[in-house]
Amino acid sequence: MKASGFLKIAEFFKIAERGSSIRIEVLGGVTTFASMAYIIVVNPAILQVAGIPIAPSTIATILTAVFGCVLMGLLANRPIAVAPYMGENAFIAFGLSAFGLTWQERLGSVFVAGVVFLLITLFGLRQWLAESISKSMKHAFAVGIGLFLSFIGLYETGIIASGAPAVPVKIGDFRSPDVLLAILGFLLISFLLVRKIKGAILLGIILCGTIGILLGRGAPLKGIATIPFLGEYSLEPIAFHLDILGVLQWSLFPVLLTLVLMAFLDTTGTLLGLGAVGGMLDEKGEFPEVQKPMFVDALSCMFAALVGTSTSGAYIESATGIREGARTGLAALVTGGLFFASLFFIPLIEPFQSLKFAYYPALIVVGALMMTSLKEIETNDWTEVIPAFATIALMVFTYNIADGLTAGLLLYPIMKAVAGKYREIRPGMLVLAGLCLIYYLFGLPH
Repeated sequence: MKASGFLKIAEFFKIAERGSSIRIEVLGGVTTFASMAYIIVVNPAILQVAGIPIAPSTIATILTAVFGCVLMGLLANRPIAVAPYMGENAFIAFGLSAFGLTWQERLGSVFVAGVVFLLITLFGLRQWLAESISKSMKHAFAVGIGLFLSFIGLYETGIIASGAPAVPVKIGDFRSPDVLLAILGFLLISFLLVRKIKGAILLGIILCGTIGILLGRGAPLKGIATIPFLGEYSLEPIAFHLDILGVLQWSLFPVLLTLVLMAFLDTTGTLLGLGAVGGMLDEKGEFPEVQKPMFVDALSCMFAALVGTSTSGAYIESATGIREGARTGLAALVTGGLFFASLFFIPLIEPFQSLKFAYYPALIVVGALMMTSLKEIETNDWTEVIPAFATIALMVFTYNIADGLTAGLLLYPIMKAVAGKYREIRPGMLVLAGLCLIYYLFGLPH
Protein backbone atom coordinates (compact mmCIF):
# COMPACT_ATOMS: atom_id res chain seq x y z
CA MET A 1 0.00 0.00 0.00
CA LYS A 2 1.29 3.45 -0.91
CA ALA A 3 2.16 5.98 1.77
CA SER A 4 -0.94 8.00 0.86
CA GLY A 5 -3.07 4.93 1.59
CA PHE A 6 -1.59 4.57 5.07
CA LEU A 7 -2.10 8.30 5.61
CA LYS A 8 -5.79 8.05 4.75
CA ILE A 9 -6.21 5.12 7.13
CA ALA A 10 -4.44 7.04 9.89
CA GLU A 11 -6.63 10.09 9.31
CA PHE A 12 -9.88 8.10 9.16
CA PHE A 13 -9.21 6.36 12.48
CA LYS A 14 -7.56 9.44 14.08
CA ILE A 15 -4.58 7.29 14.96
CA ALA A 16 -2.04 10.08 15.53
CA GLU A 17 -4.59 12.11 17.47
CA ARG A 18 -4.97 9.24 19.92
CA GLY A 19 -1.23 8.73 20.30
CA SER A 20 -1.00 5.45 18.42
CA SER A 21 0.34 4.11 15.13
CA ILE A 22 -0.85 1.70 12.45
CA ARG A 23 1.67 -0.90 13.64
CA ILE A 24 0.44 -0.66 17.23
CA GLU A 25 -3.19 -0.89 16.15
CA VAL A 26 -2.52 -3.99 14.05
CA LEU A 27 -0.59 -5.56 16.92
CA GLY A 28 -3.40 -4.73 19.33
CA GLY A 29 -6.02 -6.25 17.04
CA VAL A 30 -4.03 -9.44 16.59
CA THR A 31 -3.44 -9.69 20.35
CA THR A 32 -7.13 -9.28 21.11
CA PHE A 33 -7.99 -11.98 18.58
CA ALA A 34 -5.44 -14.35 20.10
CA SER A 35 -6.95 -13.79 23.55
CA MET A 36 -10.58 -14.37 22.60
CA ALA A 37 -10.43 -16.77 19.64
CA TYR A 38 -11.33 -19.61 22.00
CA ILE A 39 -14.98 -18.64 21.53
CA ILE A 40 -14.86 -20.28 18.10
CA VAL A 41 -14.81 -23.64 19.86
CA VAL A 42 -16.27 -22.97 23.32
CA ASN A 43 -19.39 -20.95 22.39
CA PRO A 44 -20.86 -23.56 20.00
CA ALA A 45 -20.07 -26.33 22.50
CA ILE A 46 -22.08 -24.57 25.22
CA LEU A 47 -25.00 -23.74 22.94
CA GLN A 48 -25.15 -27.36 21.81
CA VAL A 49 -26.68 -28.07 25.23
CA ALA A 50 -29.64 -25.90 24.18
CA GLY A 51 -30.05 -28.01 21.04
CA ILE A 52 -28.31 -25.74 18.55
CA PRO A 53 -26.24 -27.86 16.12
CA ILE A 54 -22.54 -27.29 16.72
CA ALA A 55 -21.17 -26.95 13.15
CA PRO A 56 -23.55 -24.18 11.98
CA SER A 57 -23.28 -22.62 15.42
CA THR A 58 -19.53 -22.30 14.88
CA ILE A 59 -20.13 -20.33 11.69
CA ALA A 60 -22.75 -18.16 13.43
CA THR A 61 -20.32 -17.42 16.27
CA ILE A 62 -17.60 -16.29 13.87
CA LEU A 63 -19.95 -14.23 11.69
CA THR A 64 -21.29 -12.41 14.74
CA ALA A 65 -17.75 -11.59 15.84
CA VAL A 66 -16.92 -10.30 12.34
CA PHE A 67 -20.07 -8.18 12.19
CA GLY A 68 -19.57 -6.71 15.65
CA CYS A 69 -15.85 -6.00 15.34
CA VAL A 70 -16.13 -4.38 11.91
CA LEU A 71 -19.07 -2.24 13.00
CA MET A 72 -17.24 -1.24 16.18
CA GLY A 73 -14.19 -0.26 14.15
CA LEU A 74 -15.94 1.72 11.44
CA LEU A 75 -18.84 3.25 13.36
CA ALA A 76 -17.52 3.70 16.92
CA ASN A 77 -13.77 3.85 16.16
CA ARG A 78 -12.88 2.02 19.36
CA PRO A 79 -10.37 -0.84 19.88
CA ILE A 80 -13.06 -3.03 21.39
CA ALA A 81 -13.90 -6.43 19.97
CA VAL A 82 -17.49 -7.68 19.90
CA ALA A 83 -18.56 -11.32 19.99
CA PRO A 84 -21.06 -13.67 21.70
CA TYR A 85 -20.79 -13.35 25.47
CA MET A 86 -19.41 -16.27 27.42
CA GLY A 87 -21.72 -15.68 30.39
CA GLU A 88 -24.96 -15.15 28.52
CA ASN A 89 -24.46 -18.27 26.40
CA ALA A 90 -24.41 -20.36 29.59
CA PHE A 91 -27.61 -18.62 30.70
CA ILE A 92 -29.22 -19.40 27.35
CA ALA A 93 -28.07 -23.03 27.46
CA PHE A 94 -28.45 -23.91 31.15
CA GLY A 95 -30.35 -21.13 32.91
CA LEU A 96 -33.43 -21.43 30.71
CA SER A 97 -33.71 -25.22 30.84
CA ALA A 98 -36.31 -25.05 33.63
CA PHE A 99 -38.64 -23.06 31.38
CA GLY A 100 -38.69 -25.71 28.68
CA LEU A 101 -37.98 -23.19 25.93
CA THR A 102 -36.99 -24.41 22.49
CA TRP A 103 -33.69 -23.15 21.11
CA GLN A 104 -35.69 -21.10 18.63
CA GLU A 105 -37.47 -19.33 21.50
CA ARG A 106 -34.15 -18.79 23.29
CA LEU A 107 -32.80 -17.06 20.19
CA GLY A 108 -36.02 -15.05 20.08
CA SER A 109 -35.33 -13.78 23.60
CA VAL A 110 -31.86 -12.68 22.47
CA PHE A 111 -33.39 -10.71 19.60
CA VAL A 112 -35.96 -9.02 21.86
CA ALA A 113 -33.16 -8.00 24.24
CA GLY A 114 -31.30 -6.50 21.27
CA VAL A 115 -34.36 -4.49 20.27
CA VAL A 116 -34.64 -3.13 23.83
CA PHE A 117 -30.95 -2.15 23.74
CA LEU A 118 -31.45 -0.40 20.41
CA LEU A 119 -34.47 1.59 21.60
CA ILE A 120 -32.91 2.84 24.83
CA THR A 121 -29.75 3.71 22.89
CA LEU A 122 -31.60 5.68 20.21
CA PHE A 123 -33.54 7.61 22.88
CA GLY A 124 -30.31 8.40 24.72
CA LEU A 125 -31.39 6.51 27.83
CA ARG A 126 -28.50 4.08 27.74
CA GLN A 127 -25.88 6.84 27.79
CA TRP A 128 -27.86 8.75 30.42
CA LEU A 129 -27.89 5.68 32.64
CA ALA A 130 -24.19 4.99 32.07
CA GLU A 131 -23.22 8.58 32.92
CA SER A 132 -25.12 8.41 36.21
CA ILE A 133 -22.57 5.94 37.58
CA SER A 134 -19.91 7.47 39.83
CA LYS A 135 -16.20 7.50 39.01
CA SER A 136 -15.41 5.12 41.87
CA MET A 137 -18.01 2.63 40.68
CA LYS A 138 -16.70 2.77 37.12
CA HIS A 139 -13.20 1.93 38.32
CA ALA A 140 -14.61 -0.74 40.60
CA PHE A 141 -16.01 -2.33 37.46
CA ALA A 142 -12.49 -2.38 36.01
CA VAL A 143 -11.00 -3.96 39.15
CA GLY A 144 -13.81 -6.51 39.39
CA ILE A 145 -13.54 -7.45 35.72
CA GLY A 146 -9.76 -7.73 36.09
CA LEU A 147 -10.04 -10.12 39.02
CA PHE A 148 -12.79 -11.99 37.19
CA LEU A 149 -10.46 -12.41 34.22
CA SER A 150 -7.64 -13.60 36.45
CA PHE A 151 -9.91 -16.08 38.20
CA ILE A 152 -11.03 -17.48 34.85
CA GLY A 153 -7.41 -17.80 33.74
CA LEU A 154 -6.28 -19.45 36.99
CA TYR A 155 -9.16 -21.92 37.00
CA GLU A 156 -9.14 -22.83 33.32
CA THR A 157 -5.39 -23.49 33.36
CA GLY A 158 -5.67 -25.66 36.47
CA ILE A 159 -3.42 -23.44 38.57
CA ILE A 160 -6.35 -23.41 40.97
CA ALA A 161 -8.99 -26.13 41.09
CA SER A 162 -12.32 -26.92 42.71
CA GLY A 163 -11.91 -28.14 46.24
CA ALA A 164 -15.54 -29.09 46.87
CA PRO A 165 -16.92 -30.19 49.25
CA ALA A 166 -14.13 -29.25 51.70
CA VAL A 167 -13.30 -25.81 50.25
CA PRO A 168 -14.58 -23.89 47.20
CA VAL A 169 -11.17 -23.74 45.48
CA LYS A 170 -7.67 -25.00 46.16
CA ILE A 171 -4.25 -25.03 44.55
CA GLY A 172 -4.07 -27.11 41.39
CA ASP A 173 -1.95 -30.11 40.49
CA PHE A 174 1.51 -28.67 39.96
CA ARG A 175 2.70 -32.03 38.66
CA SER A 176 0.44 -31.65 35.62
CA PRO A 177 2.34 -30.73 32.43
CA ASP A 178 -0.48 -28.37 31.37
CA VAL A 179 -0.42 -26.52 34.68
CA LEU A 180 3.36 -26.17 34.49
CA LEU A 181 3.06 -24.87 30.93
CA ALA A 182 0.42 -22.35 32.06
CA ILE A 183 2.75 -21.11 34.81
CA LEU A 184 5.51 -20.86 32.21
CA GLY A 185 3.16 -18.87 29.96
CA PHE A 186 2.34 -16.47 32.79
CA LEU A 187 6.03 -16.00 33.57
CA LEU A 188 6.96 -15.52 29.90
CA ILE A 189 4.35 -12.78 29.43
CA SER A 190 5.30 -11.17 32.75
CA PHE A 191 9.03 -11.19 31.91
CA LEU A 192 8.35 -9.64 28.50
CA LEU A 193 6.17 -6.95 30.08
CA VAL A 194 8.83 -6.17 32.67
CA ARG A 195 11.36 -5.78 29.87
CA LYS A 196 8.80 -3.56 28.05
CA ILE A 197 8.84 -5.71 24.92
CA LYS A 198 6.16 -4.63 22.44
CA GLY A 199 3.65 -7.38 21.75
CA ALA A 200 4.52 -9.08 25.05
CA ILE A 201 1.14 -10.73 25.51
CA LEU A 202 0.84 -12.07 21.97
CA LEU A 203 4.48 -13.16 21.91
CA GLY A 204 4.04 -14.97 25.21
CA ILE A 205 0.97 -16.81 23.91
CA ILE A 206 2.83 -17.91 20.76
CA LEU A 207 5.95 -19.03 22.64
CA CYS A 208 4.01 -21.00 25.23
CA GLY A 209 1.75 -22.59 22.62
CA THR A 210 4.70 -23.59 20.46
CA ILE A 211 6.49 -25.18 23.41
CA GLY A 212 3.34 -27.10 24.30
CA ILE A 213 2.88 -28.39 20.76
CA LEU A 214 6.53 -29.50 20.60
CA LEU A 215 5.95 -31.41 23.83
CA GLY A 216 2.95 -33.16 22.29
CA ARG A 217 0.26 -31.39 24.31
CA GLY A 218 -1.80 -30.23 21.30
CA ALA A 219 -4.81 -32.03 19.82
CA PRO A 220 -4.28 -33.91 16.53
CA LEU A 221 -4.82 -31.87 13.36
CA LYS A 222 -7.92 -33.01 11.46
CA GLY A 223 -7.34 -30.78 8.46
CA ILE A 224 -6.23 -27.34 7.39
CA ALA A 225 -8.99 -25.57 5.49
CA THR A 226 -12.72 -25.82 4.95
CA ILE A 227 -15.38 -24.10 2.86
CA PRO A 228 -17.82 -22.20 5.07
CA PHE A 229 -21.59 -22.14 4.43
CA LEU A 230 -21.51 -25.55 2.73
CA GLY A 231 -22.23 -29.05 4.00
CA GLU A 232 -21.99 -29.40 7.77
CA TYR A 233 -20.97 -25.74 8.01
CA SER A 234 -24.15 -24.43 6.38
CA LEU A 235 -26.10 -21.82 8.34
CA GLU A 236 -29.44 -22.99 6.94
CA PRO A 237 -30.39 -25.18 9.95
CA ILE A 238 -30.29 -22.25 12.42
CA ALA A 239 -30.28 -18.88 10.61
CA PHE A 240 -33.58 -16.95 10.83
CA HIS A 241 -35.22 -19.75 12.82
CA LEU A 242 -35.71 -17.65 15.94
CA ASP A 243 -39.16 -17.58 17.56
CA ILE A 244 -39.95 -14.06 18.76
CA LEU A 245 -43.68 -14.39 19.42
CA GLY A 246 -43.04 -17.46 21.58
CA VAL A 247 -41.21 -15.40 24.21
CA LEU A 248 -43.54 -12.37 24.21
CA GLN A 249 -45.66 -13.57 27.11
CA TRP A 250 -45.90 -12.36 30.70
CA SER A 251 -44.80 -15.68 32.20
CA LEU A 252 -41.42 -15.22 30.54
CA PHE A 253 -40.92 -11.64 31.77
CA PRO A 254 -38.25 -12.77 34.30
CA VAL A 255 -36.34 -14.42 31.45
CA LEU A 256 -36.31 -11.27 29.31
CA LEU A 257 -35.60 -9.01 32.28
CA THR A 258 -32.66 -11.11 33.38
CA LEU A 259 -31.22 -11.33 29.87
CA VAL A 260 -31.61 -7.57 29.30
CA LEU A 261 -30.04 -6.65 32.64
CA MET A 262 -27.20 -9.13 32.30
CA ALA A 263 -26.26 -7.92 28.83
CA PHE A 264 -26.78 -4.22 29.64
CA LEU A 265 -24.73 -4.36 32.80
CA ASP A 266 -22.04 -6.58 31.27
CA THR A 267 -21.64 -4.19 28.34
CA THR A 268 -21.75 -1.08 30.53
CA GLY A 269 -19.23 -2.51 32.98
CA THR A 270 -17.00 -3.79 30.19
CA LEU A 271 -16.98 -0.47 28.31
CA LEU A 272 -16.24 1.50 31.46
CA GLY A 273 -13.64 -1.01 32.59
CA LEU A 274 -11.87 -1.00 29.23
CA GLY A 275 -12.14 2.78 29.08
CA ALA A 276 -10.41 3.04 32.43
CA VAL A 277 -7.64 0.64 31.36
CA GLY A 278 -7.03 2.41 28.05
CA GLY A 279 -7.30 5.97 29.31
CA MET A 280 -10.43 6.45 27.19
CA LEU A 281 -12.53 8.01 29.96
CA ASP A 282 -12.81 11.81 30.15
CA GLU A 283 -12.04 14.00 33.15
CA LYS A 284 -15.44 13.11 34.64
CA GLY A 285 -14.69 9.41 34.37
CA GLU A 286 -17.20 8.99 31.55
CA PHE A 287 -16.82 7.18 28.21
CA PRO A 288 -16.98 9.82 25.42
CA GLU A 289 -19.61 9.16 22.75
CA VAL A 290 -20.55 5.95 24.55
CA GLN A 291 -23.76 5.80 22.50
CA LYS A 292 -21.77 4.65 19.45
CA PRO A 293 -20.32 1.43 20.95
CA MET A 294 -23.67 0.85 22.64
CA PHE A 295 -25.43 1.18 19.28
CA VAL A 296 -22.99 -1.36 17.83
CA ASP A 297 -23.68 -3.65 20.78
CA ALA A 298 -27.45 -3.50 20.17
CA LEU A 299 -27.17 -4.23 16.45
CA SER A 300 -24.70 -7.07 17.11
CA CYS A 301 -27.09 -8.63 19.59
CA MET A 302 -29.91 -8.62 17.03
CA PHE A 303 -27.59 -9.95 14.32
CA ALA A 304 -26.47 -12.78 16.62
CA ALA A 305 -30.03 -13.94 17.14
CA LEU A 306 -30.78 -13.80 13.41
CA VAL A 307 -27.82 -15.98 12.39
CA GLY A 308 -28.31 -18.38 15.30
CA THR A 309 -26.17 -17.63 18.33
CA SER A 310 -26.35 -16.03 21.77
CA THR A 311 -26.18 -12.45 23.07
CA SER A 312 -23.27 -10.48 21.66
CA GLY A 313 -21.43 -7.52 23.11
CA ALA A 314 -18.14 -5.84 23.97
CA TYR A 315 -15.49 -8.32 25.07
CA ILE A 316 -13.38 -7.87 28.18
CA GLU A 317 -10.50 -9.66 26.44
CA SER A 318 -10.10 -6.48 24.38
CA ALA A 319 -8.04 -5.32 27.35
CA THR A 320 -5.14 -7.41 26.00
CA GLY A 321 -5.01 -5.38 22.79
CA ILE A 322 -5.58 -2.12 24.61
CA ARG A 323 -2.68 -2.94 26.90
CA GLU A 324 -0.53 -3.28 23.77
CA GLY A 325 -1.40 0.33 22.94
CA ALA A 326 -4.45 -0.02 20.66
CA ARG A 327 -6.65 3.08 20.84
CA THR A 328 -8.71 3.15 17.62
CA GLY A 329 -11.20 1.16 15.61
CA LEU A 330 -8.46 -0.11 13.32
CA ALA A 331 -7.58 -2.65 16.02
CA ALA A 332 -11.19 -3.89 16.11
CA LEU A 333 -11.17 -4.06 12.31
CA VAL A 334 -8.04 -6.24 12.40
CA THR A 335 -9.66 -8.51 14.98
CA GLY A 336 -12.76 -8.80 12.80
CA GLY A 337 -10.61 -9.57 9.75
CA LEU A 338 -8.88 -12.39 11.59
CA PHE A 339 -12.23 -13.82 12.64
CA PHE A 340 -13.35 -13.70 9.01
CA ALA A 341 -10.17 -15.50 7.92
CA SER A 342 -10.82 -18.16 10.55
CA LEU A 343 -14.00 -19.15 8.69
CA PHE A 344 -11.80 -20.90 6.14
CA PHE A 345 -9.43 -22.51 8.64
CA ILE A 346 -11.65 -23.96 11.33
CA PRO A 347 -9.91 -27.40 11.26
CA LEU A 348 -6.55 -25.64 11.68
CA ILE A 349 -7.78 -23.44 14.53
CA GLU A 350 -9.41 -26.15 16.62
CA PRO A 351 -6.18 -27.78 17.93
CA PHE A 352 -4.81 -24.42 19.07
CA GLN A 353 -8.07 -23.60 20.84
CA SER A 354 -7.50 -26.65 23.05
CA LEU A 355 -4.25 -25.14 24.36
CA LYS A 356 -5.67 -23.48 27.46
CA PHE A 357 -2.21 -23.26 28.97
CA ALA A 358 -1.19 -20.89 26.15
CA TYR A 359 -3.93 -18.27 26.02
CA TYR A 360 -5.45 -18.25 29.52
CA PRO A 361 -2.27 -16.97 31.23
CA ALA A 362 -2.81 -13.76 29.22
CA LEU A 363 -6.06 -13.20 31.12
CA ILE A 364 -4.24 -13.62 34.44
CA VAL A 365 -1.71 -10.96 33.47
CA VAL A 366 -4.35 -8.56 32.15
CA GLY A 367 -6.25 -8.95 35.40
CA ALA A 368 -3.14 -7.88 37.27
CA LEU A 369 -2.68 -4.88 34.98
CA MET A 370 -6.26 -3.77 35.57
CA MET A 371 -5.56 -3.44 39.29
CA THR A 372 -4.23 0.06 38.61
CA SER A 373 -7.85 1.27 38.75
CA LEU A 374 -7.84 0.62 42.50
CA LYS A 375 -6.18 3.98 43.11
CA GLU A 376 -9.12 5.78 41.46
CA ILE A 377 -11.63 4.48 44.02
CA GLU A 378 -12.36 7.01 46.78
CA THR A 379 -11.20 4.84 49.67
CA ASN A 380 -11.70 7.64 52.19
CA ASP A 381 -15.45 7.68 51.56
CA TRP A 382 -17.37 4.67 52.89
CA THR A 383 -20.37 5.48 50.70
CA GLU A 384 -18.09 4.82 47.71
CA VAL A 385 -16.04 1.98 49.21
CA ILE A 386 -18.87 -0.31 50.28
CA PRO A 387 -20.69 -0.41 46.89
CA ALA A 388 -17.33 -0.73 45.11
CA PHE A 389 -16.31 -3.61 47.38
CA ALA A 390 -19.63 -5.40 46.84
CA THR A 391 -19.22 -5.00 43.09
CA ILE A 392 -15.70 -6.43 43.05
CA ALA A 393 -16.31 -9.22 45.55
CA LEU A 394 -19.52 -10.53 44.01
CA MET A 395 -18.18 -10.35 40.46
CA VAL A 396 -15.43 -12.75 41.47
CA PHE A 397 -17.08 -14.92 44.10
CA THR A 398 -20.32 -15.48 42.18
CA TYR A 399 -18.38 -15.94 38.91
CA ASN A 400 -20.78 -13.52 37.28
CA ILE A 401 -20.20 -9.90 36.25
CA ALA A 402 -23.90 -9.02 36.35
CA ASP A 403 -24.32 -10.15 39.96
CA GLY A 404 -21.50 -7.87 41.10
CA LEU A 405 -22.78 -4.91 39.12
CA THR A 406 -26.35 -5.23 40.37
CA ALA A 407 -25.23 -5.49 43.99
CA GLY A 408 -23.00 -2.41 43.75
CA LEU A 409 -25.53 -0.31 41.86
CA LEU A 410 -28.26 -1.22 44.34
CA LEU A 411 -26.10 -0.41 47.35
CA TYR A 412 -24.77 2.90 46.02
CA PRO A 413 -27.88 5.12 46.46
CA ILE A 414 -28.69 3.36 49.73
CA MET A 415 -25.28 4.23 51.19
CA LYS A 416 -25.54 7.82 49.95
CA ALA A 417 -29.03 8.19 51.44
CA VAL A 418 -27.93 6.79 54.81
CA ALA A 419 -25.06 9.31 54.86
CA GLY A 420 -27.41 12.15 53.91
CA LYS A 421 -25.61 12.77 50.62
CA TYR A 422 -28.77 13.04 48.56
CA ARG A 423 -27.31 15.48 46.04
CA GLU A 424 -24.84 12.83 44.91
CA ILE A 425 -27.64 10.48 43.88
CA ARG A 426 -28.41 11.06 40.21
CA PRO A 427 -31.85 10.16 38.81
CA GLY A 428 -30.25 7.63 36.47
CA MET A 429 -28.68 5.87 39.45
CA LEU A 430 -32.12 5.50 41.05
CA VAL A 431 -33.44 3.95 37.83
CA LEU A 432 -30.53 1.50 37.75
CA ALA A 433 -30.99 0.64 41.40
CA GLY A 434 -34.69 0.01 40.79
CA LEU A 435 -33.94 -2.31 37.88
CA CYS A 436 -31.35 -4.12 39.97
CA LEU A 437 -33.89 -4.58 42.75
CA ILE A 438 -36.33 -6.08 40.23
CA TYR A 439 -33.47 -8.31 39.03
CA TYR A 440 -33.10 -9.78 42.53
CA LEU A 441 -36.79 -9.96 43.32
CA PHE A 442 -38.14 -11.34 40.06
CA GLY A 443 -35.16 -12.10 37.84
CA LEU A 444 -32.90 -15.10 37.81
CA PRO A 445 -29.60 -14.29 39.56
CA HIS A 446 -27.20 -17.18 39.00
